[in-house]
Amino acid sequence: MKFKNTLFLLLIFSSSSILSGQQYIDDLGSEFHKKKRQEFRDKMPQNSIAFFFTSPIMKRSNDTDFMYHQDPNFYYLSGWREPHGVLIIFKDDQEDDNGLFNEILYVREKNEYREMWDGRRLGLQGAKKMDFDRVKLRSYFIKNPIQIQSFSNILNMDIRDDVRDFKDDKYDLYDIQNKFLEIITDKEVIIGTGDMKKELNNISVDNIMSSLRQTKDPLEIKLLTKAIKISSLAQIEVMKAIHGDMTEREVQGIHEFIYRKYGAAHEGYNSIVGAGANSCILHYVTNEDINIDNELILMDLGAEYRGYTADVTRTIPVNGKFSPEQKEIYDLVYESQEEAIKKAIVGNTFNDIYIESLQIISKGLIKLGIINDANEARKYYPHGVSHHIGLDVHDPGSRTLEKNMVITVEPGIYIPENSDCDPKWWNIGVRIEDDILITDSEPINLSVDAPRSSSEIEKIMKLESPINQLILPDIND
Repeated sequence: MKFKNTLFLLLIFSSSSILSGQQYIDDLGSEFHKKKRQEFRDKMPQNSIAFFFTSPIMKRSNDTDFMYHQDPNFYYLSGWREPHGVLIIFKDDQEDDNGLFNEILYVREKNEYREMWDGRRLGLQGAKKMDFDRVKLRSYFIKNPIQIQSFSNILNMDIRDDVRDFKDDKYDLYDIQNKFLEIITDKEVIIGTGDMKKELNNISVDNIMSSLRQTKDPLEIKLLTKAIKISSLAQIEVMKAIHGDMTEREVQGIHEFIYRKYGAAHEGYNSIVGAGANSCILHYVTNEDINIDNELILMDLGAEYRGYTADVTRTIPVNGKFSPEQKEIYDLVYESQEEAIKKAIVGNTFNDIYIESLQIISKGLIKLGIINDANEARKYYPHGVSHHIGLDVHDPGSRTLEKNMVITVEPGIYIPENSDCDPKWWNIGVRIEDDILITDSEPINLSVDAPRSSSEIEKIMKLESPINQLILPDIND
């Protein structure tokens, strides 16, 4: 017997040619990152210095690592994607033998042997092409530490304690962070001095970066829109391809195949694909159920494209047709989302969006006899409705909406087994999530390509899928 499988071979076929040679492509460009460094500098307190560190390389098991992912703040300010580095930004111009400067990027050296094993490094010459005032090797940071005694304020990222110590890579991030801690050990006041202290004690890397990253430049919106478009197309292809003999993991694989087919190297977060009872687990990521026929399947996934991540959720009936109970719950969530999106306008808050969605869901659940009082609605709608997206799936930012923010609107209803209601509603979990651009006028749904209404979903699920033309041999005994 042969069976239809859409997972691993497709991923292998698509990924190698797309990803090869693109590790350091930066669609934002060095001018973008230089501009963001200046915007950060403008917000720094007087006479201050800021330290940023690259993400650590994370061990997966034994001698293998997870694929490297740069710290979003470091990338935002530098465009640099390699590990074992430091970025220093000065509020005021400094001077050395080569003149004035206000920033230094420290990078790892070229290493022919390590590059044979782990891939090419840009090194000092590559970094110098990225428009920094000063570029030095990381060893210089260790051997010639910055003298900080004259600075009134030191701003720094949190020191990560999950850093892997590489014995074969001299001056790794562990050594760099230890040197930083050694530098600041003798500094008596880090936040401010005298009368300045009250003024400055709320200034940190986190709140400066939040104020910068919460609104997106046109280039960022372009990349986010691409990530969202890819994610929406994946939802469409799954709607066309899904059938009752598939598994949760196979459905996940179709999404991620589409991502790679369109050049998205990563997912922005762990893919959530839960059918039946699993749809009622908010962050279900094991995706291992093999019996999904006749169930609703909740698919919360997002492609990461050039560092920017989408976050799109659709809930569909595996067999292509909502049952009466499934449709009642789905249509209620859809109605609440439709009205909530209208609240995503400049000056409103996340709470304004949430209250709109909650009121509709509360009334609907009462009408269906699932709850008796609006105060019970939180039992089945237990999460917030919005968050920022960008370089992180939960990007930093204010809860008050401004132009060029990109946020989610994602109401949901989850009724697990043994809930205090008629068992006909049990194991129905529905979330609908879209990515919304805040404008001067009406909100723009960037993920509108993926059908949302129950009738649209049922219609598209009747279409043939080219994915299901792939037939692989059965390997079961």
